[in-house]
Order: sequence, then C-alpha cells, then structure tokens
Amino acid sequence: MIRFGCQTYSWQMSGDTHRGRIRHMAAVTAAAGFDGIEPEVVMLGQHREPAAMAPILSETGLQLVSIVLVEDWAEPGETAAERSNADHFIDYLRQFPAAVLVLCQLPGRDRDRLAERQRNLLACVNAIGQRAADQGVRCTFHPNSPAGSVFRTAADYEVLLGGLAGTVGFTADVGHIARGGMDLLGTLQAYRDRLDHVHFKDMDSRGRWVPTGTGIIDFPGLISYLRDTGYAGWIVLEDESPDAERDPDEATHRNGRYVASRLRPLASA
Repeated sequence: MIRFGCQTYSWQMSGDTHRGRIRHMAAVTAAAGFDGIEPEVVMLGQHREPAAMAPILSETGLQLVSIVLVEDWAEPGETAAERSNADHFIDYLRQFPAAVLVLCQLPGRDRDRLAERQRNLLACVNAIGQRAADQGVRCTFHPNSPAGSVFRTAADYEVLLGGLAGTVGFTADVGHIARGGMDLLGTLQAYRDRLDHVHFKDMDSRGRWVPTGTGIIDFPGLISYLRDTGYAGWIVLEDESPDAERDPDEATHRNGRYVASRLRPLASA
C-alpha cells in the first residue's frame, strides 16, 4: 500500500519563521489530506523529544513518516556532535517503530576531493545505519543535487549504491535525480531493490523548482511503475517552489489536492 506524506521543507524555506511550529505544520498537513508528516530535525524546535511529538500525531491522526537528519559528514568518521545527534534520533525513533531515519548530507560549496568526500560520507552513514539497525530503527540515505553535492550524477549513484551497507536503504528524490541529469525511470529501475523511500517534487525544463504537477516530471507514470513493482512505502511530497516559500500552507493544500485527484487513484488501481 502506497501512502502519501508531507515534508516540512516548504515551511523551512522561510528561515526561522516556522521553526518549532510542528503542531501548525501537522494540522495543515492533516487538513490537506496527507497520511503522515516528515519533519527535518531543524524544524522540530522544542519537539526534539518523542513525548512532545506523540500528542500532535494523536491530535491530527497523522503518522510520523520519518525524521530527516542533515549533517556535513565530511570527516572519515562522525564528529562527536554528529554522533550525539544521530544517536539521539535513533533513540527518538524507537518510540515510533514504523518511522525511518532519513539521512541527508548538507551540500558543500564544490566537488573538490570528490572520491575522498564520498568515502567519508559512506563511512559515516554506514556507521549510523549499523547502530540504528542494532536498535531496531531503519535508516535510508537521501542524495541531493546542488552543485556541491557529492552524490548528484549517475556515476555518483553507482558509487553510492555500491558503497551503502545493507542496513541503509535508498531514498529516491525524483526532483534531485532529474536535476542531476539522470534518466528518472531508469534510475528507479536500476536501484529498485534498494529503494525504500520516495520524495516527489517538480521542476521545469531549466531545472527550476515549480509547484507539483506543473513541471516536466511524470508523477502518474512513476506512481504506476512503483505500484506495479510492489512498492509499499511512503511517497513524500516536498514542494521547493517560490510559491511554496511564499505560502507553505497553501502549497501543502495544493499538493494534497494533486495527490487526491491524480496520484491516489493510480496508487490503489
């Protein structure tokens, strides 16, 4: 069964304006018709403890899809601060057994020392994945596509998927895959056996983020492929368009309408 969630990044683009307003974001997400919410750590504010999140989920009827942890992971091993943060959220997610820990690297300024930086990232992520697995928590890695990302091209993905340990899944962000110049469906097919989490966002032919369903990405086709290959995880909508930055609440409702009219019928066909 494919379920649809909402990422908090639309609110995050406004800087500190919405930081810590998880109750508001969850209420909008539920009203828009989503099944779950996926907060980034930076947006949690005072809700960094599971006891603060549980009543919000109960009030809104949402599931916690995942927690997204973004770090540099630039050294051969985790820094003390990185390890402490990862361990906190591994423990956090023990209280929400159905949720996953999504790991995403903060992009650098360039791609200098690419092979070394890729090795360092993999070492850190694999270490987190093993500790999480030991605690019964699932991890998955989310590559991205800014110019300083170390995993953004087809060649990079070969290194990534060849180097991730079995304890770490693959989050396919279709917008970042397309923006990295890759064949979108071909990439999903190539790594389908590792795919355990999906992000949807749209872009235009020039690589600019646009409202979902108004760009060049064939979301209905992707839903059909995932459904036909037995995908039973989450698809999380993540709108990074200028419209979403200006009004994240309306962008969330717009995405909810798009999911209800175009995607849910295909997911359950």
